[in-house]
Amino acid sequence: MTEPFVNGNKLQLMTELYEFSLADGYFSGGMEDIVACFDLFFRRVPDNGGFAIMAGLEQVIEYLKNLHFDEDDLAFLREKGVSEPFLNYLRDFRFACDVWAIPEGTPIFPNEPIVKVRGPVMQAQMVETVLLLCINQQCLIATKANRLVRAAHGTAVAEFGARRAQGFHEAVCGARAAYIGGCVATSGVLPARDFGIPTINTMIHSWVQMFDSEYEAFCEYARRNPDDCTFVVDTYDTIRSGVPNAIRAFNDVLVPMGKRPKSVRIDSGDITYLSKRVRKMLDEAGFPDCDIMASNSLDENIIRDMVTQGAKVDCFIVGERLITSASSPLFGGVYKLCAVEKDGRIIPKINLSENVRKITIPSSKQVYRLFDMDSGKAIADVLTTDSEEIDESKPYELFDPDFTWKRKEIENFVARPLLVKIFDEGKCVYESPSLQHIREYCTEQVDTLWDEVKRFENPHKYYVDLSEKLWEIRNLLIEEYKGVRK
Repeated sequence: MTEPFVNGNKLQLMTELYEFSLADGYFSGGMEDIVACFDLFFRRVPDNGGFAIMAGLEQVIEYLKNLHFDEDDLAFLREKGVSEPFLNYLRDFRFACDVWAIPEGTPIFPNEPIVKVRGPVMQAQMVETVLLLCINQQCLIATKANRLVRAAHGTAVAEFGARRAQGFHEAVCGARAAYIGGCVATSGVLPARDFGIPTINTMIHSWVQMFDSEYEAFCEYARRNPDDCTFVVDTYDTIRSGVPNAIRAFNDVLVPMGKRPKSVRIDSGDITYLSKRVRKMLDEAGFPDCDIMASNSLDENIIRDMVTQGAKVDCFIVGERLITSASSPLFGGVYKLCAVEKDGRIIPKINLSENVRKITIPSSKQVYRLFDMDSGKAIADVLTTDSEEIDESKPYELFDPDFTWKRKEIENFVARPLLVKIFDEGKCVYESPSLQHIREYCTEQVDTLWDEVKRFENPHKYYVDLSEKLWEIRNLLIEEYKGVRK
């Protein structure tokens, strides 16, 4: 059985065969010295939301730092028709590209580059698949987690999706992304070990069923877990059986030991109604400090309704609908060529389509986020060419790149470049923050968005505009390619 892969040195063949075929073609065709620039971006926010959350960069970094090919890899590629000269190149492979990225935890928007790769065209092409794999999956889960956390309005949300994830990698890195998005803990042991994510322990129904009585099951569990005691109280009947037996076990086992129960978990039924009844029963029994956890196919809509209806829940446990982002399970990031460099000249490249949403933005770019100095809120993002800087000392005119008559002049703003240098000619020059720091940064950055952008239904469109220079480059290329190019 193949060992599950998470670390970068396991991913050298985690790609489509055509990536090697194309790189081989560039190499064999004498194009190995051509420098290409690729943008990784996405076109639509999951769940028709107002923004997404950047995540997955740390795994991209580990992959690129460890990218190499051993003789077994080369032998397999030889069988697939890769040429011997290119196999020799791969034998001594050293990643030599420049990479920029928007830091993890940052709110991101459609059509702006969130990762940019510049380097020898065959290298920049070969890394496409893993970059998309890491960024797509973690951005998807971080975005979903942030929706859940915002729906909970301050009540804790925990990720319990390991058994529903669509693979090993998705379970481990999905827990990481959920933590970035705002979840407080995971049920998974491996992500807790690898990333330092707090864990939540709980009882499951089979434990209760293994004993002759619910009370006996609770007592034995309490004896074994006096400092971390959580009972699942809905195995038979939450109100008539589960909670009374839990209270009895608390009094008979924990209280004589000088211990307090941690929580009870409700996993079925009308949880809003039940949580109110359970809260009253626990309080009257002298356990106001015993939390109530809720699970059972929760999502942001159910959680929002429960909060609105006054549910007495201290932690929402979300599994399948988080780890798979069930309501919108595709992030849809793409990786597109935006420029090549020949003889010292940067030549912008564009991808046209009958579908206007698929028309790409040419040239190597920077992304600026403009913040209002008085409120601290984000006004808009502006894509510029690499050579441009936005002068904060002067008024700046924003305009819609599609409806150019829609214009707005802004003053008293701060322009912050978002793309940060990660690799310089293949050498990593970026130190990844701790996961806790990324999570806190995510919360801070989401707070810079107006509430209208954070609405679940019909969120206000946050503008991603082009500089005038970049707009002119794009439109000149559209005009040039409008007919059939010879």
